[in-house]
Amino acid sequence: MNLTSNWNYPTSVRFGPGRISELADACKATGMSKPLIVTDPGLVNMPMIGAMKASLEAAGMATAVYSDVKPNPVEANVTGGVAMFRAGGHDGVVAVGGGSALDAGKCVAFMEAQARPIWDFEDIGDWWTRANPDFAPIVAVPTTAGTGSEVGRAGVVTNEETHTKKIIFHPDMLPKIVICDPELTVGLPPKLTAGTGMDALAHCIEAYSAPGYHPMADGIGAEGVRLCKEYLPRAYAKGDDIEARAGMMSAAAMGATAFQKGLGAIHSLSHPVGALYDTHHGLTNAVFMPYVLTFNRPAIEERIGRLAAYCRLDASFDAFLAWVMDLRREIGIPHTIAELGVDGSKADLIAEMAVVDPTAGSNPVELTKEAARSIFDRALAGEV
Repeated sequence: MNLTSNWNYPTSVRFGPGRISELADACKATGMSKPLIVTDPGLVNMPMIGAMKASLEAAGMATAVYSDVKPNPVEANVTGGVAMFRAGGHDGVVAVGGGSALDAGKCVAFMEAQARPIWDFEDIGDWWTRANPDFAPIVAVPTTAGTGSEVGRAGVVTNEETHTKKIIFHPDMLPKIVICDPELTVGLPPKLTAGTGMDALAHCIEAYSAPGYHPMADGIGAEGVRLCKEYLPRAYAKGDDIEARAGMMSAAAMGATAFQKGLGAIHSLSHPVGALYDTHHGLTNAVFMPYVLTFNRPAIEERIGRLAAYCRLDASFDAFLAWVMDLRREIGIPHTIAELGVDGSKADLIAEMAVVDPTAGSNPVELTKEAARSIFDRALAGEV
C-alpha cells in the first residue's frame, strides 16, 4: 500500500439553528464591507434572501443580489456575476443556496481577480497556480443538504460549447466562514430533499470506497453514510424535523470533506448526463448508485461489508446494496435514468465523456469506455 497522501480539512463552520443571525458578523470577520449576495432564481424572492440583505444593510454594509444562476451553472452565469461585482465595487461574496449557487458564488469571487478565461483553471495538474490569488473572500450559506460545496475548494461549471462539466479549482476558493443553519432547509420540498440528500450519500460512499490512503476521510465518509441512513428518510417524511435537517446538513459537509480522497463512476457518469440532459445532479447520482456499486463490487466488497456493519446492517455487500435500493424506493428515487428523460441516443458519447471526467481516475475499478457504456445501459434498462 502507498502510504503517501495529502490531507486537507475544512474551514470555520458556524453550525446550528438560528446561526444565520451571525451573517453580518461573519462578513465583517472576513473584511467585507460591501458584499454581493449570489443566489439562484428560485431563492431570490424568498423571505430568507430579503432578511439576509436587510441584516447586512442594518450592519452598515451596502449589498446587492445576483441570481442569474442555472441549476447546472454555465460560464455566462459566472461572467454575469463578475460584471455585477466589479460594477458595484463589491469586496466579497455571500454565496447562498444549493450547490449551483454556492459553486457560482465561489467562482464569481475567484474570477473577479482573473484576467484569463475560467477554463484555464480547470482542476488539472497545477493549473490553479496560473491564478491571481488575490481574490475576494467568500462566506457560504447552504440552504440544501447535498453537495457540501460550502466546504469545498472548487466549483463545477458547464462548458456550453463542449457540453462538459468542468471542475474549477483553487485551494483558496474555500469559503472563509460557513454558516450551516438547518432552519434554512426546513422549506425544502420532499423531492429536493431526496435528490440533495442522495448527493451527500453518494459523496460519502464514493469517498469511502476510493482507493488510496486517507483513514480520516474514510472515517468521515462512513459516519456521513450512517447519518444519511438515520436522517434522510426522516427529513423526507417530515420537513420540519430540525434534528433530521441538522443531521443531513452535517452529512453533506462531511461528504465534501471526505471526497478530497476521490469520487468515482457515480459522478463520472452523472456529470455528462447532467451536462447533456440538464438533469438534477443529486438525483442522477441516486439513480446510478446501485449500478456503480455492483460494478465496483470486486474491489469494495469487504470494505462495504465493514460499512454495513457500522450502519447496523448485516455485515455484507448484499445487505448494504439492499438498503440502498430500499432507501431509493422509500424517498421516491427513480430506478432508471430513462425516468429522468435520458435515452440511449448519446450513450457512446456519455461513455467517452465519463472516462475522461476528473472523478473517473479514483473509481475502485478501472473505468474503461466499455465499462462506462455497460453501466449506462444497465441503468437505462433497470438491471442492477
